[in-house]
Amino acid sequence: MSRRALITGITGQDGSYLAEHLLAEGYEVWGVVRGQDAPGKPWIRPLLNEVRLLQGDLLDQRSLIEAVDQAQPDEVYNLGAISYVPLSWKQAEITSEVTGLGVLRILEAIRTVSGIGGNGGAGGGSAGGVRFYQASSSEMFGQVEESPQNERTRFHPRSPYAVAKTYGHYLTQNYRESFGMHCVSGILFNHESPRRGPEFVTRKISLGVARIKLGLAGELRLGNLEARRDWGFAGDYVRAMHLMLQQPVPRDYVIGTGRTHSVREAVEIAFAAAGLDWRRHVVVDPGLVRPADVELLCADASLARRDLDWKPETEFAELMEAMVESDLRLVARTRSDDPA
Repeated sequence: MSRRALITGITGQDGSYLAEHLLAEGYEVWGVVRGQDAPGKPWIRPLLNEVRLLQGDLLDQRSLIEAVDQAQPDEVYNLGAISYVPLSWKQAEITSEVTGLGVLRILEAIRTVSGIGGNGGAGGGSAGGVRFYQASSSEMFGQVEESPQNERTRFHPRSPYAVAKTYGHYLTQNYRESFGMHCVSGILFNHESPRRGPEFVTRKISLGVARIKLGLAGELRLGNLEARRDWGFAGDYVRAMHLMLQQPVPRDYVIGTGRTHSVREAVEIAFAAAGLDWRRHVVVDPGLVRPADVELLCADASLARRDLDWKPETEFAELMEAMVESDLRLVARTRSDDPA
């Protein structure tokens, strides 16, 4: 009998790559969607005949209980969140509810359906047989005191999003220790793809390059060009998520490349891929700088390499070039479909 996986956030970048990976591994995949989210994204449409979708919302406890009860999963991956950091400053309350308390609701749904009692359990167990993955974030490290960051590095979150993720991370750890649930968190550093939302800086760059190349725009406005991140490919990182839940003892892992690149480097690679000089088109806009920016994040993923035998396979330049190529096709297709 096939193993079953339930994914929140299945319509997003990570959720869709994870669904594809699990299907290839022979899983029966279920996804939680809110309203009519699913059909609108082009990468989800090919999956609709293979994935079973359930209505649910991280704001609604009852809907999550019903989804877990119906799917009867062996593994639950909580990838749903409001994950755009600048937006979290404008909508801090809803970010906290979805990205933070949403973790509590899905854990409680698993606990309720599995019949796990409230008297605690031995840490490291597998109560109820359901294994849970929480999508934690490198943003939790924030104002770092050491670099690179590993599983023992102290958190100093610098945005409402990062605070909410930190809450979810500690809550996952608490359910593991208090109820014996097989719960793990993946502390993933930035990971990108052509499926990344257009509000995120790498996708903003690749879309901007495509629009400039095709004559639809003349400039690209960005904030801090010197901010550095450890960027990888989302398709590589979902493999790590799956591997974490296959370990006999649950523990948290840092996932990243161990190499950093600045926003300026991302810009240089992307514009060069389209044969353009970025200095002619990029405008630094102080209004796009975060209230409390995070200057440098870099992963020490040595534990994942040792325990999971995981390592990234896609180089940063290759990733940015692929995103530009994809957005050139997307923008050209969109322009040809425009009746104007």
